[in-house]
Amino acid sequence: MSKKILALYYTQSGQMEDIIHRLVGPLESSPGITVEKIRIQPVSPFPFPWTTPVFFDVMPESVDGIPVALEPFTCNESGYDLIIIGYQPWFLSPSIPVNSLLQLPYFKNLARNTPVITISGCRNMWINAQEKIKRKLAEADAPLVGNIALVDRHNNYASLVTIFYWMLTGKKDRKWGVFPKPGVSDEDIANCSRYGETIGEYLRKNEWNGLQPELVQQGAVNIIYSLMFIERKAGRIFSIWSKIIRKSKKRTVLLVAFKYYILIALFVAAPIILTVDALFFRPFLGKRVKKQKQYYSGVAPE
Repeated sequence: MSKKILALYYTQSGQMEDIIHRLVGPLESSPGITVEKIRIQPVSPFPFPWTTPVFFDVMPESVDGIPVALEPFTCNESGYDLIIIGYQPWFLSPSIPVNSLLQLPYFKNLARNTPVITISGCRNMWINAQEKIKRKLAEADAPLVGNIALVDRHNNYASLVTIFYWMLTGKKDRKWGVFPKPGVSDEDIANCSRYGETIGEYLRKNEWNGLQPELVQQGAVNIIYSLMFIERKAGRIFSIWSKIIRKSKKRTVLLVAFKYYILIALFVAAPIILTVDALFFRPFLGKRVKKQKQYYSGVAPE
């Protein structure tokens, strides 16, 4: 019996498109499997390259999950054996176009009772965004069976410089010839094909138990404690900021304040908080940390 896969994704730079093509490559070449790929687009496209004010202006709506209108699309089939969603986090939340997709009645009808695999490409923080996607899929009765989190593996501070260079110029090269290339590495994108092969094995069996542990073993998800610790705290703070900004008549001023808050939090507050945690708390929370890592590596809803 033939298997039908639908891959839905959003991209500005083209990186997620490359990731999706690599991931589904082995599936497309497998007899009896058909893959339909659809790149979603907002009716009013977000710019790329960004400008700094416009980039920060999407923060409140990203965090609060406010949808925008998408260009209409129609899938070839009325149902699929697997849906793949390719997305990127914006401000520790799913990007606005992908969040909008998850709220579409048309998507919800397609996804109901259909296995879903998510794949993200980001700088390094994806946990909060993935948790929000888990909740949206659960609301749609769409079982999440796999997750792949691709990140920029370079130093946290170096990757901050390179991601802004990429976003504000559109150039994915080495800034000043000194910094590393921004984004997910070419090697990690190429390696997506092995995840596709693994997915194909489970798809043919129509049995998804065990897929995520195997993907994790292959390196599809890597939880770094310091990033997990900061992101979980930052997610709650971002939510407070977003609600204040959306209710205020001084949106522009508050967004500038938020921008400087992020810089201070990252370069000043975060190192201090992590040091205090490492000295006084983490040594006594080994089991709790292990449990948290296992949870975020998996696909079970909270």
